[in-house]
Amino acid sequence: MHRTGPWLRAAEGAMLLGPDGIPAPTVFAEMSALAAATGAINLGQGFPDQDGPVEVLDAAVEAIRRGVNQYPPGRGAPELREAIAWHQAHWYGLSVDPDREVLVTAGATEALAATLLAFVEPGDEVITFEPFYDAYGALIRLAGGTHVTVPLTAPDFLPDEDTLRAAFSDRTRIVLVNTPHNPTGRVLPREVLATVLELAERHDAFVVTDEVYEHLTFGTMHVPVATLPGAADRTITISSAGKTFSTTGWKIGWLTAAPALVEAVVSVKQYLTFVNGAPFQPAVATGLRLPDEVFHGIARELSEKHDLLAAGLRSAGFDVMRPDGGYFVLADTAPLGYDDARAFCLRLPELAGVVGVPVSAFVRPERAAGYRSLVRFAFCKRRDVLSAAAARLAALSPAR
Repeated sequence: MHRTGPWLRAAEGAMLLGPDGIPAPTVFAEMSALAAATGAINLGQGFPDQDGPVEVLDAAVEAIRRGVNQYPPGRGAPELREAIAWHQAHWYGLSVDPDREVLVTAGATEALAATLLAFVEPGDEVITFEPFYDAYGALIRLAGGTHVTVPLTAPDFLPDEDTLRAAFSDRTRIVLVNTPHNPTGRVLPREVLATVLELAERHDAFVVTDEVYEHLTFGTMHVPVATLPGAADRTITISSAGKTFSTTGWKIGWLTAAPALVEAVVSVKQYLTFVNGAPFQPAVATGLRLPDEVFHGIARELSEKHDLLAAGLRSAGFDVMRPDGGYFVLADTAPLGYDDARAFCLRLPELAGVVGVPVSAFVRPERAAGYRSLVRFAFCKRRDVLSAAAARLAALSPAR
């Protein structure tokens, strides 16, 4: 009989298990395999198919050649920690001590994992918005916490304030805020963040933020929770380089927080990866100090790519929900006569030679009905790929 270890058993409530007790592949792996098997255009997984700024790539090559290939310092290379502190001051007016208030991690996911494992005890509650990035549920379970969700529903994908307030209790340990949000693309407004902070203060909880799409917004300003009055001592800000610089395989992330909070996370992180990505750390430091126009240009190009794909989706007859930022656009299959997005996604390679991901994969089963007909498509691809996908999708139109 198949036996699972304690961590896997703890996470079973956050992942789908097969009949033999072995975790089933994630929907991302399933849909990517379907794309590979059928030759369909893969708009399911959120990874770019072209490189980011050449300055960043050249800096990595130069670092390798000058011998930056061994373990970096446990908290991260000094030049990257200094660049992260500079970045927070430059973009958001935040004063961060690079030696005591910054930790470099193996992507944002490790930062989230180490933070949850550092602060969550069995019985503690962790609040997230729903839909949520699939790692959140598994990591909360691994930490022994109870996952509490607040729905973001179409068309505006903003939380109901009464529901948000009701989610908090004296057992709330962390509220995990993802903005810009995956998969909806919503940039949460300042008033929502202020309510989250107010409730965290009232219930003595920490605010942990996932801001990996912080520079990829389309005319809506991203507001870090850490910039709000009173947030400094209870907020852990997490971000990474992968999405902004199209280097998702490098896995360079970071967190910034008050010294005592960073110390607590370090105590866990040192037993996870310990360190990673030595030559990529100075390269990311180079990226973070690039001129503002580079960041604006990256966001502008991504917005144009969204428009290209969204036009094809609308031509096909989907209802399309414009995101405020990020890599993804949501489309409703109901106008095409499909009320089950998962079944639709399984047929889409045959129907149009394209792969997407059902939004129900980002919600718990009891909430799936509210997102049943929504599909997430990634537009962080080359223009020629998006043009081909848009043309294929447009052929779905009942009028054709």
